[in-house]
Amino acid sequence: MLKRILNYLADNRDRQRIAIALAKGGAMMPMRQVDLTRPETWEFSGFSQNGEDGIIEVLRRQLNSSNRYFVEIGSAHGVENNSAWLVVAERYEGLMIEGNARLADRARRNVATYSIGTQCQTMFVTVESAATILNLARYHDPDVFSLDIDGNDYHIARALISGGFRPRIVVVEYNSAYGTERSLSVAYRSDFAMKSAHPTELYYGVSISGWRRFFEDQGYRFITVDRNGVNAFFVDPKFFDASFLDGICGSNFAENRYQLSKFGVCSDEQFQLIADQNFVPI
Repeated sequence: MLKRILNYLADNRDRQRIAIALAKGGAMMPMRQVDLTRPETWEFSGFSQNGEDGIIEVLRRQLNSSNRYFVEIGSAHGVENNSAWLVVAERYEGLMIEGNARLADRARRNVATYSIGTQCQTMFVTVESAATILNLARYHDPDVFSLDIDGNDYHIARALISGGFRPRIVVVEYNSAYGTERSLSVAYRSDFAMKSAHPTELYYGVSISGWRRFFEDQGYRFITVDRNGVNAFFVDPKFFDASFLDGICGSNFAENRYQLSKFGVCSDEQFQLIADQNFVPI
């Protein structure tokens, strides 16, 4: 009985969030003055937190073919993520994966209203999970792939790509505390958890240089980072017109504004707080 009541209350809050997100995104989208050469003009947020909805929307519309499918790892409760706009506003189908069982259950209930073809799986993702994810995904070249697990992101991406995964648009979180030059990731641990890995919660994820080296080695093109310094965007160039890609003047790096506000110092000084931790070069 208590569980049903809590679910009812959570579902009501989520319905309100969905209505607000649709209204916010619907208002912001037409207000943009989109310049296809300047990704900072693409941004808007309905369900996303850092302008990702807008950047993804522009890139999707430039695809030369589409399967209208996504894969998101780290989807939370299905409302504040990078695929909810696709599901709710664009009627995409896809695969959401979330390690927290309670949040995954909420995502399942939220998504069911809008997409019978979207799966919401409870899974704490490890390198060994890559084969399972590939088996679950209907397409291995989805229009959009989003990865945000605040930890083993690089190791998971490498395992998926090595297994034949080839998304057309990639959104990955980077850790601006590592700065612009260091090409590195946290060392792999199957039970990695950012909140317990280091008291600052700065020891997680991948540097922007690390992501660029990895994806460019796989034949991807770097597009930009968002203005809040959280996500980096890459595309498989065979799905885009070369003149569009060649004309883009994206941002190579931005300080994470949340970390900048929290610590009051820039990335170089943030990194010194975790410099003695275990990193792997990329």
